[in-house]
Amino acid sequence: MVTNKDTSSKTILLVDDEPTLIEALRYNLGKEGYSVVTATDGVQALEQAHLCDPDLVILDLMLPRMDGLEVCRSIRRESTVPIIILTAKDTEVDTVLGLELGADDYLVKPFRLRELLARVKANLRRADMPHVRLHEPLERVQFGRIVVERDSRKVFCDEKEIVLTLKEYDLLDHLLTNAGKVMSREVLLDKVWGYEYAGDSRTVDVHIRWLREKVEAEPANPQHIKTVRGIGYRLEV
Repeated sequence: MVTNKDTSSKTILLVDDEPTLIEALRYNLGKEGYSVVTATDGVQALEQAHLCDPDLVILDLMLPRMDGLEVCRSIRRESTVPIIILTAKDTEVDTVLGLELGADDYLVKPFRLRELLARVKANLRRADMPHVRLHEPLERVQFGRIVVERDSRKVFCDEKEIVLTLKEYDLLDHLLTNAGKVMSREVLLDKVWGYEYAGDSRTVDVHIRWLREKVEAEPANPQHIKTVRGIGYRLEV
């Protein structure tokens, strides 16, 4: 599968085993101009993903034959297509796992149609923009008033250098590498502090607070380092 096809009509793969929801979303996404392909179980979802080469996948986690987490893992092995997972209220662990497996966003059922449409539009727009890739990092990145020079590990605000601790810089750099994606506290703890670290996820919250104090114009109302309630953080550039 490949992504970012050069076409004005975007194809969405919608995966859910609730017929009523499938029909409602198919109708409303179609009204927005999207071409919608549906699947009602995990095996069919992978088959359709290969057949229709979607621009975005909306994926329920609770599926027959193959669960949504395995579907997410399989798609992500061969594609960077945006994936929005749908999850029930009391499945925070599965939501975190889905994000760790490569999902880009999530919605908790029941959700408002307007919110889903907004998430679809935002993720499609993000997919069409140049990305900061893990294996192809830009040496100099700017967002808002902040400039990050990765070769020297220096950060500037309005051309004045900001002094960050080692972990603050590593945290910012990892968020920047995954700009626009939700990063769970557990993943950040693993990537920045490593498996051997004996602390807990509150360590991430503390460092995020310190980082906001240094890079946000209004730390109490951050414009870039956003909190995703119950999950973790996302850097908006």
